Amino acid sequence: MQTHLFPFSDYWWFYAGFTLFVLLMLALDLGVFHRKAHAVSFREAAAWSVAWVALSLAFNYLFYRYALWKLPQDARLMSIPGFDPQEAARLAGLEFLTGYIIEKALSVDNIFVFVLIFGYFAVPAIYQHRVLFYGIIGALLFRAAFIAAGSALVQYHWIIIIFGAFLILTGAKMLFISDKEIKPEKNLLIRLFKKLIPVTTEMREQRFFVMSGGALHATPLFIALLFVETTDVIFAVDSVPAIFAITNEPLIVFTSNVFAILGLRAMYFLLAGAVDKFHMLKYGLALVLIFVGLKMVWLNGLWDGKFPIVLSLGIIVAIIAASVILSLLLPRSKAASPAAEKIVEGSD
Repeated sequence: MQTHLFPFSDYWWFYAGFTLFVLLMLALDLGVFHRKAHAVSFREAAAWSVAWVALSLAFNYLFYRYALWKLPQDARLMSIPGFDPQEAARLAGLEFLTGYIIEKALSVDNIFVFVLIFGYFAVPAIYQHRVLFYGIIGALLFRAAFIAAGSALVQYHWIIIIFGAFLILTGAKMLFISDKEIKPEKNLLIRLFKKLIPVTTEMREQRFFVMSGGALHATPLFIALLFVETTDVIFAVDSVPAIFAITNEPLIVFTSNVFAILGLRAMYFLLAGAVDKFHMLKYGLALVLIFVGLKMVWLNGLWDGKFPIVLSLGIIVAIIAASVILSLLLPRSKAASPAAEKIVEGSD
């Protein structure tokens, strides 16, 4: 049985307090800063992106300082032969940072899909923030469920091997198989939903549901939200095991994942018009998934169960940085990407 630094039974109040903080930030976001629907400008998106990253790094530092103070007081941990509370706190801080960077990088893949979804449904820019806001609330709930399940499953070594092999196969698929076209009409959940509730043919401002002819109707805006939610579940299948490859601490997995998701909307509005410029990033993300998969099935075993976190962080940052630099040095020709340009134009 693995020994956790921050077991849920002792740190349930931390989870509760952190969840309350997240809800407060979301309430401020929608109730104050975005109370009136408007198209998010590049400048506003950049400011929010900086704010979310700064908040995440501040939490990372405060979490490290808290671990540095708290762990030496834990008699359970101090009774373990050779346990070094200062080193454990340092590693916990690095694990949060590494997990945050992984999730942040994988979130870029979400942005590509969001651009396609908003283009397909012709969602006006003024309503895109609303869809992403509620989409992220759903994503937080799904991620919490995935993390809870994952923390129970990774207690078994054979599950870790399965997760690792899955990440390797997913990364290989990203490397060698081209992206499929978005086809919401073939999504099983959306097809079932349309059988239960009729859908209007046009937008009704920022409403998800309206009354028409005495019956409740969903709007295309809600169908776009539904598709965003279903695609995020697919992304969670990759991202949650990827962070468990870095740390076995559910508290670190949960907080790093949530902070990355909270900054996703701002990052979308910052990069949506330039996603085609980072065409090599897909391959970088594929290599990151393959690397963390190899950590789970092979590399951790070579280092007595724990591949060095500093080395992991360096490799991941180097792969992502290289893919971004190569994208800028080797731009894709416009003739090779007319579809992406058309989609971005349609989402404005």
